[in-house]
Amino acid sequence: MTATLDWYGCATFRLRVAGLAIFLDAYIDRAPNAAGAGRSAADVDECDWVLVGHSHFDHLFGAETILANTPATLVGSYETVRLLEEAGVASDRLLPVAGGETVDLGNEVRATAYPSLHSCVWSHAGMHQADEVCLGDLGVSYQQQRERMGQLAQYMTTELDPVAVEHLLASLSGHSPRGDGGALLFHIESPDGSVLFQDTSGHWTGVVDGLRPDVAIVAAAGRANIDGEPIQGALADFVADHVARLQPRRVVLAHHDDWLPGFSVPTDLSPIRKALAERAPTAELLTLDYVDATPIL
Repeated sequence: MTATLDWYGCATFRLRVAGLAIFLDAYIDRAPNAAGAGRSAADVDECDWVLVGHSHFDHLFGAETILANTPATLVGSYETVRLLEEAGVASDRLLPVAGGETVDLGNEVRATAYPSLHSCVWSHAGMHQADEVCLGDLGVSYQQQRERMGQLAQYMTTELDPVAVEHLLASLSGHSPRGDGGALLFHIESPDGSVLFQDTSGHWTGVVDGLRPDVAIVAAAGRANIDGEPIQGALADFVADHVARLQPRRVVLAHHDDWLPGFSVPTDLSPIRKALAERAPTAELLTLDYVDATPIL
């Protein structure tokens, strides 16, 4: 059998492996002025599982629709589960995890959740290109980070293009006031090989150093978070170091399209390609178009 991956934009994918359809995140609907696959969560009619990396709207919004239209079960953080229960999803369709749990998905496929870290989105008012060097912001308290996040939310809901703001406000209807809810990464093992899924640019080095996926899906957006502090360097450096630690055969990037204009950017991948060639030369970088069923294993 051949595993394939469909990219729906942002950090959302559908992995088909061992006869299963597994959504990785669920954010499919877009603002009219944003890049995307031209699909809606309401179009999804085949899904066995949804694995959600964290509870921000650009990862979780749409999961309630997929669960309403398919027999899928969702795996995510306790905050993700709480939000979906508030949205009316039955608790027996939801599996809360915090990291360390291995979920049997059926057909000899297992997904293990690991604790991860969200990018330092509090440190900037918009996303940067991958070669922009960012310095400072070390030792910022959690209270200060929350204050900055409040300022960012104010900017995003008032200063973006009105069509983006309208979409954003609708998406935020089920958004967590508690932040990301605890970021997770998933290591999915199957008879065809293993896939790592991480939907935001951050990691605990002690976690990723012990994983060896065949394919790594890694986020390439924002100010990376390494062991709780913002990277002192560029995003391309983080991606290359992250991949070098994981040592996969193939790499797929996520979160790098212009999914929310005015905040996101259409990422120039050249610096990431260059950094990967220098620091992880054995890893093949796969470039996916939207919903193109790319073979990955």
